[in-house]
Amino acid sequence: MTPPATTPPPKTPMVEIEDLRVHYGASQALFGVSLRVDPGQAVALMGRNGMGKTTTIHALCRMLPISGGQVRFEGRDIGALPSHRAARLGIGLVPEGRRCFPNLTVDENLVVAARPGPWTLPRVRAFFPRLAERSGQYASTLSGGEQQMLAIGRALMTNPRLLVLDEATEGLAPLIRREIWRAIGQLRAQGQSILMVDKSLAELLPLADHCVVLERGRTVWQGPPGALGPKIAGRYLGV
Repeated sequence: MTPPATTPPPKTPMVEIEDLRVHYGASQALFGVSLRVDPGQAVALMGRNGMGKTTTIHALCRMLPISGGQVRFEGRDIGALPSHRAARLGIGLVPEGRRCFPNLTVDENLVVAARPGPWTLPRVRAFFPRLAERSGQYASTLSGGEQQMLAIGRALMTNPRLLVLDEATEGLAPLIRREIWRAIGQLRAQGQSILMVDKSLAELLPLADHCVVLERGRTVWQGPPGALGPKIAGRYLGV
């Protein structure tokens, strides 16, 4: 007798944000952001400048208090957690502007954030050979592209379950941009869950499994990259 077919249980989302609202003092910045990142998925968070992308990321990473809605990580409500506890759960942030420690060496920048897991100093050096070449240099002496590699490597050293990239290629030369995008593509292929913000749709969309578009602090569109046609892009992204 053939056993009855069973439906596998639904996956618990890596991240689930529902109706998120955030204020800066008396000014409201987010009015209802909703998004989801499943395990192993790469999600692009998109929108024009000033539409709430970085605020959403900061709220997820618990760097800002939330006024309403829910932020869940692997099914757990983290809306009241401080940022260091959210990081320990496995949220690794590559912040806009890189923010490396300028008076520490490359290796010191990496090991200061290290947590147990598959990403070790030798693995990060192999992933970004330029960092291996400059292991003893102070971060302040690196080029902008090298500092970006260092910021990504530092986040990987935390062995994150979710990697959050806020404008990872902003202001970089085209050659370095391609190198960074190749690295992100490798991470995606390895099954790393990623939430990423960037202005370059040509480079962002081929890596994304799902897109979320913000307009004035609200989620106004979600869907697969192939469904993001010129009408939506023109209306909300200015392209």
